[in-house]
Amino acid sequence: MKRMLMAAGAAMALTAPGLAHAETACADMAKAALPHAEVLSAKVEKAGQLEACRIAVASHPTKDSDIRIEVWIPLGEAWNGKFLQVGNGGFAGKVPVALIRSMAARGYAAAGTDDGHDSPVGTNAAWALGHPEKVADFGWRALKETTDIGKAMVVGQKGLKPKRSYFAGCSDGGREALMEAQRYPADFDGVVAGAPANYMSQLFGISAAQQQALSAPGGYLGAAQLQLIQKAALAQCGGGEAFIRDPGACHFDPGKLQCKAGEADGCLTTPQVRAARAIYDGRRDPRTGKIAFPGFSPGAEAQPGSWQAWITGADEARHSQAAGYQFSSNAFKYFAFGDPAFDFLKLDLGAQFDRAHRKMAPVIDSDSPNLAAFKAHGGKLIQYHGWNDPAIPARSSIRYYEDVRRTMGEPSGFYRMYLIPGMLHCAGGPGPGEVDWVGLLDAWVVEGKAPEAVEASAGNNAAAAAKTQLLCPHPGVARKTGDAWSCAARRPSKTKG
Repeated sequence: MKRMLMAAGAAMALTAPGLAHAETACADMAKAALPHAEVLSAKVEKAGQLEACRIAVASHPTKDSDIRIEVWIPLGEAWNGKFLQVGNGGFAGKVPVALIRSMAARGYAAAGTDDGHDSPVGTNAAWALGHPEKVADFGWRALKETTDIGKAMVVGQKGLKPKRSYFAGCSDGGREALMEAQRYPADFDGVVAGAPANYMSQLFGISAAQQQALSAPGGYLGAAQLQLIQKAALAQCGGGEAFIRDPGACHFDPGKLQCKAGEADGCLTTPQVRAARAIYDGRRDPRTGKIAFPGFSPGAEAQPGSWQAWITGADEARHSQAAGYQFSSNAFKYFAFGDPAFDFLKLDLGAQFDRAHRKMAPVIDSDSPNLAAFKAHGGKLIQYHGWNDPAIPARSSIRYYEDVRRTMGEPSGFYRMYLIPGMLHCAGGPGPGEVDWVGLLDAWVVEGKAPEAVEASAGNNAAAAAKTQLLCPHPGVARKTGDAWSCAARRPSKTKG
């Protein structure tokens, strides 16, 4: 991609060394010449109180690639001298314009991509059928195209390179953040990985296990059962609060709710207990009976935007509309087996899943624990995850952190990890979870201020049961009752109700 930067610089007729550079007019950015890509439009738009040059690009690194990219560059002195690339959600399919605009409003030259396909439904993966290059675009290539084109546009418009470069995303964007740190360790000075789907192919496996249990005769968990389970989990581990402060120390078993002889209400049937356990357990390997990948944490089963949105659907008739059901079904049909008729409810969770995983993981997963090159570059990584995330298990983030620590030794010098009690997927839930992660990352990179205790606020989350809560990074030492991820588990909380 060095050729791209050189070509962009030449096309913009940058000033001679040592001379002051006048910004290239936004409209003139439409004339930029890029290898295997073309600028579709360049126009001035508002980004908050600022004006920015909004540049749309289409990139074609392969014959089957059509990667759409947008770059927003604050004009004049509004630019803070830094570049920030934002991530996507789900299977992408649209350029995340709102996120790009929001970061440009903060002064960043911001960029993002549709990951190489156009789809109005983020759970749909039919675009992947017969298009392996588009799967690669989604997995990693669109990210690199966006980074290089985005920085080239900054050089062309401003006449100088960004002083710092960051990547920030949640969900699939968290997967993308870790993909950048692993595959392209010199591209960014820091990344924020929120609720990362970095074990993406494994997530499809746990969803298959859960949906098979819920679809078994009598296994479905309706609204009444979710309320029952949540009430019991909070009674056991909540300490009288609206969410569980230390989920790592909570060992809740829905079996205690199983109906006894003669009971029909206010309890769970045997198939429902199996379904609930499957959701908490994750995927068990049928060959060993051991948990192969972890499931979800108790305490927010009936919260709006939680299990009904992601796992069970609004009711049994709409079970298949749950986001997790759709993601997993589409992945096995179009990523793994290339068969639109494939029924993941019949997937063998052992050998057949292993075959699917071997095909998907090298392209879409970002699970390598070797971040040595990123660390050597001086890169900083902040990862966060809601303990009650119903889409991506919080314990998957624990697994990744511990894998990095086993591989590289104590990582706190460049990697800080936060789990947020009571928060759902990327936001929401009864636990305050709003933090300016990008601001913390910038302070760490620029000023050397490594984040320690962080106060999360409720922000605009009306469902939050408190105004703030104090969060601490992984302490690095496991207690007998589990890892204390919340400061509240180790010292008096500053939470205000």
